[in-house]
Amino acid sequence: MTSDPALIRIAEALERLSPPPPAAASDDEAACVWHGGTLVKMGDFRPVPIDLLSGIDAQKAAVLDNGRRLAAGHAAHDILLWGARGAGKSALVKSSVAALHSAGADIRLVEVPGSEIARLGDLFQTLAAALRPSIVFIDDMGFDGDNAAARHLRSVLEGGVTARPPHVRLYVTSNRRHILPRSLDEQDSAINPRDVVDDKMALVDRFGLSLGFHVCDQDTYLAMVAGYAEHLGLPFDAADALLWSTQRGARSGRVAWHYAVELAGRAGKRI
Repeated sequence: MTSDPALIRIAEALERLSPPPPAAASDDEAACVWHGGTLVKMGDFRPVPIDLLSGIDAQKAAVLDNGRRLAAGHAAHDILLWGARGAGKSALVKSSVAALHSAGADIRLVEVPGSEIARLGDLFQTLAAALRPSIVFIDDMGFDGDNAAARHLRSVLEGGVTARPPHVRLYVTSNRRHILPRSLDEQDSAINPRDVVDDKMALVDRFGLSLGFHVCDQDTYLAMVAGYAEHLGLPFDAADALLWSTQRGARSGRVAWHYAVELAGRAGKRI
């Protein structure tokens, strides 16, 4: 190995320009990412403990039960989780997989960026060979008029493109109940406006479960804060917690967690 500082700097610069590919995920990983046609390890997969997710008990029970069925080789649904920002949709998907994996269930999460939707067929071929129950997770989906991508996803859900393995299910989160925006201009220009609506609803209809997440009330928000504060061993003042949410114009699990982070920072703690 050379000790010449100039050569070392050149080598480091070349590595920055062309970094090594991410490490491939091992077979026993609880979570991984579909990246460039390869399953790679998800960095630092440490979701919020599922018991700390409050105010969404019915949704939590449905997602956990569906995951248990999938892990056991039984019939399970594709799930659409829709609703208010910060209400716990993504957190619940990740926390449920971590909880099931910790309980001994052989199941994993495969996160797919929106840009990779067109390559879902390749992913399914990869997962088919593994025979391991897997949840393919697409977070924060919204097509904004990209009907080609929407139709591709719909085809995947109804068994077209490349057949989806029976041990793989799709979980999608969206801030919109119907995923796709409804354009009044498009409806006005259509010969039959109802056909436009039906076409966009057809994607949502492919999910076996559609779970709504809504803005929480004050008591639920304070219960969320209390749960996080107890978990971190920190006291909190309800009036201060409410002021925090008022300043952010929202009450949600995400806002409650951000307030817990603020409490930890004030106390000089790391989390």
